[in-house]
Amino acid sequence: MTNSKSKFSHLELAPIDEVFALNAEYLADSDPSRVNLGIGVYRTDQGDPWPLSSVAAAEKRLADGGLLSRHDYLQIRGDPAFLDQARPLIFGNCGKESNDESTDQARIASLQTVSGTGANHLGALFLSKYGNARRVWVSDPTWGNHFTIWDLVGAEVMTYPYFDATNKTFNFDGTMECLEANARPGDVLLLHACAHNPTGADPTKDQWKAIARLCERKSLYPFFDLAYQGFASGNLDEDAWAIRYFFNETSVSEFCVAQSFSKNFGLYGQRAGALHMVLSERSTHLRAVVISNMCHLIRGEFSMAPRGGTDLVKEVLSDSQLRQNWLLDLKKMANRMKSMRQALYSELVQLGTPGTWEHVTSQVSTISYLAPVNIETDAQYSRLACSHTQA
Repeated sequence: MTNSKSKFSHLELAPIDEVFALNAEYLADSDPSRVNLGIGVYRTDQGDPWPLSSVAAAEKRLADGGLLSRHDYLQIRGDPAFLDQARPLIFGNCGKESNDESTDQARIASLQTVSGTGANHLGALFLSKYGNARRVWVSDPTWGNHFTIWDLVGAEVMTYPYFDATNKTFNFDGTMECLEANARPGDVLLLHACAHNPTGADPTKDQWKAIARLCERKSLYPFFDLAYQGFASGNLDEDAWAIRYFFNETSVSEFCVAQSFSKNFGLYGQRAGALHMVLSERSTHLRAVVISNMCHLIRGEFSMAPRGGTDLVKEVLSDSQLRQNWLLDLKKMANRMKSMRQALYSELVQLGTPGTWEHVTSQVSTISYLAPVNIETDAQYSRLACSHTQA
């Protein structure tokens, strides 16, 4: 035996993921009255995940069909039939992928990913390796994975002051001032398309238009994270409005969209997602080149995305009755979230709870966010966030 030290003995414990650590503590707690207020999963009154009726019907249909091909390998880029169903949810009726360069479909390179996390990572890796992306701007606060993903590809991560701590809404002025003063051409701008995580506070349509003009003026590269489409408002088109505006109404020629089906299909553990890269040219050749290089990255990491969850998504979206039932499921979830928010707000007011609680009803999706306790004014918060980005 040898007494030599391990080559890894210099390592320290990595930072814990607070959301999943809290969830692990919840699962280990035997108190029957415990309540999980951490991880963002839509649950029943009993605290269980809620299988969407449309997804349950699709699951039974696929199981009863007994198709052996369900267990076979996918292409490296994923299932084209799934991607042809996923893409129009975001961009509208842009049609199936084809070699017709007269349509905007030829501008979109789509690949199947390991949910939204995989889409964010694949996009970040591709942009850093082939797109000279050296700096990314993320909102303060943001989903914790954004920092890890971009740090792992070697990009400098900057923050802009997203949250108005006084009004508990989107800090539009602080965001615009910070990016106007500090963002450089070629920087990536990470944007939450709807149901901002973790604040639940979104820009208005006019504010989205101003953000688009800023991207045009500063030559920034938008990267949309779309994790809550249909789950935020109950309306697919409304939740994709910002992306469609950038796609159809602006001169922003290139951007990415990371698409997740965890929330809007209740497929949290199946890891169903896609990455869509919008290109500046209607060129099937350029699209094919981009896809081939992304496939090269995928092959070196996980070979291909899992198919179980995306088979369910494809089954629901390709069947008119299941699709209609899914849209009703989305409305049911969104409306229940709104009614629960209203009930919580009413109870807080009735109890005379100190503070103002309008944000409980104005913020959306499963998230309600309070100001950090050490932040007293929005002006201070803006200065703090921008000074942090310049450090």
